[in-house]
Amino acid sequence: MLRRDRLIRMQIHQLLDACLFAFSFWLAYALRSNSVIIDLFGLADVASFEGYVWLYLVLIPAAPMVLEAQGFYKRPLLCSRRVTAWMLFKGCFLITLGLVLALFLFRLDIARWALIWFGGISFLLVYAKEELMRYLLQSKLAQSQFRRRFILIGTAKETARMRSELRSKAFETMQIVAEFELGRTPVARLLEILHEHSVNGVIINAKRSYFDEVETAIRACELEGVEVWLLADFFNTQISRTTFDELGERPALVFSSGPEASWEGVVKQLLDFFGALVLILMLSPVFAVVAVLIRLTSPGPVFFRQQRSGLNGHPFTIFKFRTMVTNAEQIKHELEALNEMSGPVFKVTDDPRITRLGKFLRKFSIDELPQLFNVVRGEMSLVGPRPLPVDEVKRFDDLAHRRRLSVRPGITCLWQVSGRNNVKDFKDWVRLDLEYIDNWSLWLDIKILFRTVPVVIVGTGAK
Repeated sequence: MLRRDRLIRMQIHQLLDACLFAFSFWLAYALRSNSVIIDLFGLADVASFEGYVWLYLVLIPAAPMVLEAQGFYKRPLLCSRRVTAWMLFKGCFLITLGLVLALFLFRLDIARWALIWFGGISFLLVYAKEELMRYLLQSKLAQSQFRRRFILIGTAKETARMRSELRSKAFETMQIVAEFELGRTPVARLLEILHEHSVNGVIINAKRSYFDEVETAIRACELEGVEVWLLADFFNTQISRTTFDELGERPALVFSSGPEASWEGVVKQLLDFFGALVLILMLSPVFAVVAVLIRLTSPGPVFFRQQRSGLNGHPFTIFKFRTMVTNAEQIKHELEALNEMSGPVFKVTDDPRITRLGKFLRKFSIDELPQLFNVVRGEMSLVGPRPLPVDEVKRFDDLAHRRRLSVRPGITCLWQVSGRNNVKDFKDWVRLDLEYIDNWSLWLDIKILFRTVPVVIVGTGAK
């Protein structure tokens, strides 16, 4: 299914789901405020629903966006029920959690049971809609109305691979009725096949050496009014994902090895900014206490500033609470022989440059808190690969390691919650960063944030 078709299907489902979530919120509140329910369970009376109608301005657009972030709308049409239920459960949980946070930030009082019932009701209604859609798609009427007939065009090897891929990805609405081998079969035969099978479309997969034959086939389909899909995988890339877009009015193939621009990325930026802002306000007393303690226990500034490599290597000034003596950078070369990390990174257990207070701040990662200002400034993210000093990035001996710079650096990352003190090889560190980049999703960021909390509390902080 082409992106345009997926987009239309997704927009229809998003509209239906937004309506179902809105109805679920009203129904949950109506049940909670029902006098029979109140008397039966001995619950307190609740305020009128009209006072919470404005939440629809947040709920209706946010609910489909959260489901989209879970990949809910990218599933095959007849995806397994277990996968559908799990994705929907995560989505409903996050939407309910978002409502709780919104009510907390705006200091609104709403019955807790109404929110719990909202999560359950929305899950049941959307899942029932999915089951209804599954039943309709499997009906004979849907099979006759929506199934489209295609011809595969290419060499014998390429068409066999295409057929196998289409079968494995379960494109239920596509039916391959014939194959056409380039270079051996005359175009006149293609016209006959188009007429015999009343073909809806043609899929062409061919290498550069067959461009002349491809052009002839496209012209033949053009005259017949048959749509052609040309698979543009002419170049064998190893990591990059290829997408089709437009630059001005000119078609362009896009090769990308990092996360693509998406609504998930927009939500991540909003969460970074507002999350960091809220944390700064909540932790301001901690900032003040730590600043005073640093001033009292060792000479020098409160904050440590250093040039780090940010997105695509762009340098920025990172902020941390100072945990070392003021001349730490000057005496670093004297400790090079004690470096425990292979590669360009410098790590030493019981670093003599660290102050007594600094050991405590590092143990519980308190020294990292000022980086919240870097997040607000857009230089860092809450979750992402840790930013390295500019001079260490310049010493990368493998250019492939620079791909960790393809996303905005973060305060916490997969490396930090995966036993970072046990990682001795820089290649393992990079492997975890690239694993994060290749599998990035908003849900992965949330899981890393939750896993960071016990790491900080237990005190498995930096060395």
